[in-house]
Amino acid sequence: MTPKELKAFCLAQNGAVEDFPFPGAPELSTFKVGGKIFAFCALDEKPLRVALKCDPDEAIRLRAAHAAIAPGYHLNKRHWNTVTVDGTLPDRMVRELIEDSYDLVVAGLPKAERLRLDRA
Repeated sequence: MTPKELKAFCLAQNGAVEDFPFPGAPELSTFKVGGKIFAFCALDEKPLRVALKCDPDEAIRLRAAHAAIAPGYHLNKRHWNTVTVDGTLPDRMVRELIEDSYDLVVAGLPKAERLRLDRA
């Protein structure tokens, strides 16, 4: 998965937007839904890495099974993983991890916001 493909997939999620909210890290893309972040990524970084929200039990399982998945760097390690996108994980799996992160964030949004996304 290329940086361009990763960005396009994140933005393809319903209601997703890209933002650059950190003055100290202007290269850090954040992908948000309902004002909440579901993915962080410096798209010009090599190797490409993306931080994604994850169910805590699933996060532990994924880290144990895949060397390319580590606890979230500078994030709550219980809820975030950093995924290295270097070809060792299938693109399909990376897309599924992005979708799971998005779904977790949407599930935490107020009901009115979830309903608005469903209608969009």
